Amino acid sequence: MHFFSTTNSELKATFREALLSGLAPDGGLYVPSGIPEFTDQELEYLATLSFSELAAQVTRVFVGDEIPEPDIDRLCAQAYDFPITLQAAGNDLFLELFHGPTAAFKDIAGQFMGHAVSYFLQKKSLKRNILVATSGDTGGAIGAGFQDLPGVKVFILFPRGGVSSVQRQQLCTMGGNIQAIEIEGSFDDCQSLVKQAFADRAFNDRFNLMSANSINVGRVIPQSFYYLWASLQLQKKYPNKNIIFSVPSGNLGNITGAYLAKKMGAPIHHLIVANNINNPFVELLHTGEFRPRPSIHTLSNAMDIGHPNNYYRINYFLPGGAKTLNTLFSGYSFTDQETADNLATFYRNNNYLMCPHTSVGHLATQTYKELHPEDLVVTVATAHSAKFKDEVAPIIGKSPILPPTLARIMAYTPEVDLLTPTLDELKSYLQTKI
Repeated sequence: MHFFSTTNSELKATFREALLSGLAPDGGLYVPSGIPEFTDQELEYLATLSFSELAAQVTRVFVGDEIPEPDIDRLCAQAYDFPITLQAAGNDLFLELFHGPTAAFKDIAGQFMGHAVSYFLQKKSLKRNILVATSGDTGGAIGAGFQDLPGVKVFILFPRGGVSSVQRQQLCTMGGNIQAIEIEGSFDDCQSLVKQAFADRAFNDRFNLMSANSINVGRVIPQSFYYLWASLQLQKKYPNKNIIFSVPSGNLGNITGAYLAKKMGAPIHHLIVANNINNPFVELLHTGEFRPRPSIHTLSNAMDIGHPNNYYRINYFLPGGAKTLNTLFSGYSFTDQETADNLATFYRNNNYLMCPHTSVGHLATQTYKELHPEDLVVTVATAHSAKFKDEVAPIIGKSPILPPTLARIMAYTPEVDLLTPTLDELKSYLQTKI
């Protein structure tokens, strides 16, 4: 299999080339030349596997012989030494993806990317400088995935005042080969800076830049693993139910992973896109018009994205606009007040504490179930509530308990540099650090 740009199918790359660059040379996003479809017999076999074993099987179809099979097995076993769980609460079901090292679903892609990039770099004695923009969780997961890897430096750009206190502490205390950069602006400014840096080919090539945002296809592919695994487990338990996932969505990488899983044969009937008030994709589903706009800060800050990159992948896979998209996706958006009220009510009634992003997803679940009460709707739980303890505490009247992976970093002294959102300033800064 090869990969090519969404804007120029003549620009082809191997998995290794796509992974180690991120963006195609023309600024387009890499997509696979085809999405493999597992047979019914293959799906039955996949349903018997552990999560890491299933991840290895899916990796093979995208990577081919670029990584030998035993190395893929080892890579996935090392990446996924934490559980993916389906958790019932009240009358609802949650796919919990926050049991990794940084307590967010981004760990599932971050750990895979770290091990895969390390594998390729060591084979050729190569080096990469990773630029990553984050609205909260991506930066921590990428930092954890690449921490202390030889030949890699990571520069994490995050918006000043745009991440939670726990997220900021995570980003700014990793040290070593991980450098946090606070940007005087929004996440969209951070994302724009990263894209501008990659568009400067001379600078890009000189400093061996690599992206680790969901513009990198190496982020999107592993986000299909848990949808395939979870839907197969659910099908065994509920063979006569339509399986639907409600996905809290910002940059649309998570929902793109769900779409890939469905195309591969996962028994997914429908997908729900759950937005906060930064809702250009939900608006597209309802109006037929895609209108990127400046992002607005909300309680669910990791979804504060006004111009989601992965829209262009979705549009590539599903051309035809809203009419085509509505056959696969439903979309709903919610205010901070709705998010907070739902979080508090569900905690009070069920003793199950969601993060604000998961609450947005759960609101969408409830909305969809009112129309389709016979379906099995699973809310994707994207982060541990304690990552947003300052936001959640006033809502429920007490502070969430930090899991050990978060508790130990709170005493560390943060180290961060502050930049204005200009490419010249970023380039000057990087030249002093690389």
